[in-house]
Amino acid sequence: MSMTKNKSVQSLFVIPPHANLFDFAGAVQVFHEAREQGLKLELKFCSFEREIKTATKIPLGKIDSYKKQKITQGDYIFIVSADIHYLLSNKLKLEKDFLAWLVNSYHLGATICSLCNGAFILGKTKLLDGKNCTTHWKRTAELQKQFPLAKVHENIIYIEDERIITSAGATSGVDVALFILSKLTNDYFTYKISRELVIYNRRNGSSPQQNNLLNYRNHVHVGIHKVQDWLNTSLHKKVNIPHLAEIAMMSERNFTRIFKKETQLTVNEYVTLLRKEKINELLKKPDLSREQIAKLCGLQSVRHLSRLIHED
Repeated sequence: MSMTKNKSVQSLFVIPPHANLFDFAGAVQVFHEAREQGLKLELKFCSFEREIKTATKIPLGKIDSYKKQKITQGDYIFIVSADIHYLLSNKLKLEKDFLAWLVNSYHLGATICSLCNGAFILGKTKLLDGKNCTTHWKRTAELQKQFPLAKVHENIIYIEDERIITSAGATSGVDVALFILSKLTNDYFTYKISRELVIYNRRNGSSPQQNNLLNYRNHVHVGIHKVQDWLNTSLHKKVNIPHLAEIAMMSERNFTRIFKKETQLTVNEYVTLLRKEKINELLKKPDLSREQIAKLCGLQSVRHLSRLIHED
């Protein structure tokens, strides 16, 4: 592990009123599991309000004030997202003392992370000025408008720039937590935590917020959806047109024609995309050989695997 043995790193979650529970619960669970596996890490929560309810009205009760927190170099501070209508309204009151505390924590050596639209809180500190950053894909334009000096990126999962980490919404909190965990430990430890949480596709920061393969399911044809479902779970099996046409309950000729019409791809093009996605996912697992990966993706050889990896 890259973390020093004598110092426990602090992960501090700043939870605003009307917080989005899903956006930070996953990240919290990642660190909780890491502690269960022996990582020296303090998991703490604070706010600038006394009592917090989430956006779904689930009460979190009394939470310690940010003023009570002692920040040291190497700590991580997470600014949790909130209901966007509350966040962008005049109801959210951010005291100058709180914003100054965030800035001071950054200068003390902490890494500041915003989850989803928590970037709108972080932006008020001016720490995003001149920094590469992102937020939920629906709000990137608004973030850029409110903070014109920030360098807002669209359609990425998360990005780090000089100890400022910003992320997209919902499940990206898990991706950020795993990214940080890999920095504190190593890739294999992080993989073990991913496996414990049944997370098999660990995304990097440059991954698009919207899965490209979902674009090819933007249709309502039940038969084609059944074929796509089968392919997603059976890529390791032999793929042939007669069997796929049978699943779709069509003739072979009609199936290939309708598949291209609905997805804008031939069957072979779609299967190739699936295999590339699966390969990229499995290559992140250090306990799998390339021979095993090729087999799991329905490929006949490692040579075929390498060719797909290097294709544009």
